[in-house]
This record gives sequence, C-alpha cells and structure tokens, in this order.
Amino acid sequence: MQATFAGKSVLVTGANRGLGQALVEELLRRGAERIYAGTRQTTAVRDERVTNVALDVTDPAQIQAAVDGVESLDILINNAGVSVPDDMTDRSAFERHLAVNLYGTLDVTRAFLPLLTRSHGAVVNIVSLGAVAAVPVLPAYSVSKAAALSVTQSLRARLASTGVSVHAVVPGPIDTDMVRDLDIPKTPAAEVARATLDGLQRGEEEIFPDAMSRSLADGWRAGVAKELERQNAALLRAWEQAA
Repeated sequence: MQATFAGKSVLVTGANRGLGQALVEELLRRGAERIYAGTRQTTAVRDERVTNVALDVTDPAQIQAAVDGVESLDILINNAGVSVPDDMTDRSAFERHLAVNLYGTLDVTRAFLPLLTRSHGAVVNIVSLGAVAAVPVLPAYSVSKAAALSVTQSLRARLASTGVSVHAVVPGPIDTDMVRDLDIPKTPAAEVARATLDGLQRGEEEIFPDAMSRSLADGWRAGVAKELERQNAALLRAWEQAA
C-alpha cells in the first residue's frame, strides 16, 4: 500500500494515551478526514475530525457497536495493548495479555474487514521487538506479541488477493506509561508515530520506527524468517489456485 493520509478514514485502538494518542495527532497533521479514536474510557475531542468510539477490544458487543458506527474505513491501526511484568508462575497473566494483544487484534480486524476490503485498505498491527526476541521480565507480553506477529503474517498472505495490505510495526521501548518504570532507553511516542506513518506510506510490510529497531531492519528483511514467510505465502497461493 502506497498510503497517503489526506482524506482517509482511520480507526486507532487504544487512542487515549501513549502511542495511540500520538498516532491520532500525527494523522491529523497529515490531513486525515475522519479519525475514529477507540478508547475504553471517553476522552475529550480536540478536533472535529476525531470521533470517540467506546472500544474495549476484548468486548464483542463494543466491537460490533463500533463497526455499526463507522461508515467507511481506509486504515485500521490495532494499537491497544497491555504489558505487565510477570514471572511465568501465573497462567492468568498469559491469558490477560493474549486476550488484548492477540485476540483483540484479531477480533477487531475480522470485524472491520468488510469495510477495509471495500476500500482496499490497510491493517497496521503494533507489535514489538519482544515478538522476535523475548523480554524475560515481560514473558507473557512477549508471547502475546510473538503470536500477534504470526497472526499478522497469516493475515497478510490470506488478504493479499482482496487488496487489503497488512503491516507490522516492530518498535523497541517507547516512552509511555507501559514501560515508564523500566530503566532502559526509550523513544518518544511522537517520533514512533511519525516513523510508523512514514513506513506505511512507503508500503513497508514490517515497519521499524525507532533507532533500536532500525538497527535490525536490514537483517530482518534479508533474513531466513522473512524468506520463509514468503515461501509459506506462495504455498497458500498455490493451494488456493488448486482448490
């Protein structure tokens, strides 16, 4: 997808703070016509182009209500996420992370797919470097993001014939409430938002939006994992043609 944002309709989940809020602000700067800001709690609307949407991505009723309230959609940005430290002793920590970071992403995407297919739009999933190398202090988070990356790859292959492009944003630590207590270098959310939309505009399948992630970008794109993804996508196309 060679995306420009002027005149586009965009839904951003988890839009009330952090990267989600920065994405909304950057989309406004780039001329988006309508931004649906999906949040679990109502926030003040600062621009007439922004429509607040009550959207808990783990709640099927709220997802359906959000679909019913959106007339058209060009870009879906699955940004809502949870990250809580755990020590791998409590299964519920994995279930909580998977409910939001994996199933929330998948369920929202499936719900809005008819609108995105109609517009030949784009799905943008905010993943993490933790998807490709686990962060040991955040094991449940890392597992959920690895699963989200795998879902992104499968959606990319399966939706290719519909004209819907699917992108994974793979940032390192972002300076938000989610990791504020971790004593590590962090990138400002506004910088990540700008680089995310730049990468989408260039049509990048994986977007590496900060200095830490960019240092791995060339190796990823030329690496065995990406080549295997391409081979598996080709197998799917051959299977579909033979069916």
